[in-house]
Amino acid sequence: LRGSYYLQLEPGNSFIGCGFFEPNPADLLRIRKEFEMDDSEIRDILHLPAFKKVYNGFDTTNQVKTAPKGFDKTHKAIDLIKNKNFFVAHYYSDKEVLSEDFLKSILYHFQLVQPLFKYMSDVLTTDLNGVSLID
Repeated sequence: LRGSYYLQLEPGNSFIGCGFFEPNPADLLRIRKEFEMDDSEIRDILHLPAFKKVYNGFDTTNQVKTAPKGFDKTHKAIDLIKNKNFFVAHYYSDKEVLSEDFLKSILYHFQLVQPLFKYMSDVLTTDLNGVSLID
C-alpha cells in the first residue's frame, strides 16, 4: 500500500499523520483527477464513523486559494481538489502520550487509515479508466 505514517512526540505537540504529504506532481494530478471524476468513495472513507471520530478529514492548511489550473472552481469536489496534501492527523495530549495505553492507541489509529491507504493505492496504480499502471 502507498502512503506514509508520521509520529511526532513533543511536549504539547504530539501527533500522528497518515496519508500523502506533498505528493509528487504526477500523483497530485492523478489524485485530483480521480476526485473530479468520482469523489464518492473518498467521501465514504472520510465519513466512516470510527475514522471520523479520530480524524477530522484531510489537513487543509496548504490548499490552493481557488481551483488548481485546469479544474472548474464550481466542481462539487473542489473542496477535495484544492488540497495539495492528502493526510489526516490526530493530536495527543501529554497525558495520553504518557499513558499505559498510548501504544495501543497509536496502533488503533494507524489501523483506521487502512481504507484510505487502500483506496489511494488503487488510484495511484491505475489510470482514469481503471487500467493497471503496473506491469
